[in-house]
Amino acid sequence: MILLVPANPLRPRNPDEHFAAEAQAARAAGLGVAVVDHDALARGGDVRRAVASVSGSGMAVYRGWMLRSEQYATFAETLAERGVVLRTAGEQYRRAHELPGWYAALAAITPPSVWTTGSLRADFDRARVELGAGPAVLRDYSKSMKHYWNEATFIPDLEDGAAAWNVASRFLELRDDDFVGGFVLRRFERFTSAEVRTWWVDGVCVLIGPHPDSPHDPAPAGIDLAPVAPMIAGLGLPFVTVDLALRADGVWRVVELGDGQVSDRPTTIEPQTMITALLAQAC
Repeated sequence: MILLVPANPLRPRNPDEHFAAEAQAARAAGLGVAVVDHDALARGGDVRRAVASVSGSGMAVYRGWMLRSEQYATFAETLAERGVVLRTAGEQYRRAHELPGWYAALAAITPPSVWTTGSLRADFDRARVELGAGPAVLRDYSKSMKHYWNEATFIPDLEDGAAAWNVASRFLELRDDDFVGGFVLRRFERFTSAEVRTWWVDGVCVLIGPHPDSPHDPAPAGIDLAPVAPMIAGLGLPFVTVDLALRADGVWRVVELGDGQVSDRPTTIEPQTMITALLAQAC
């Protein structure tokens, strides 16, 4: 298997510093490692040139910065022309990376959600009414702006259309050209724990650890993945992360599912552990 990582913009033959340790761990584990030009992939530029340093053939896994679903699909197609097959196909990446792709399968264990196609206020208002009065959290198909909680994420009451649209407008302003798909409104649920990031390969949990936003908060003991596991396996996705948090009533809830290739590794998880998990069949 080949591990693909973004190139260092200043030293393009070397891995980006953020992923250099994982690249080194992959080499130590006997994997091939190659760099790709993430900036070119994200710009939609010369994709063949962006992957020019990838040699050999066979299965590959990407560990790098986020790509839009259409960019990832082009990336996968261009690699396939060179005989390199990404373990996660373009359609699988979209289903993991964008909430509408995974929500239905996990609806019973994640906050109720509705979404729009595009960013028109009329569509936002229809979604707002559909979810109903009460507090909600706003995001788009692939990302929230939770670090701007009060101004661009949390909506105290969806019944207040003007205030809700103010939050949505600020969200649009902050996301700018990175806005993906449409608005997603999720029913606000009160959590009493830090988020826990779980890593899954072929539907099996291979690693449990902290979320990158709270890397020094250890994962609570006794997390029961039994209700979650069959639903994750049912998605049929090769490599995903599932972020969980404990709701105030003591129930573990799925906060987010993402493609594992573009999910950040907490600093407190050693890169060797990450690579071993990626190659594992079960934890």
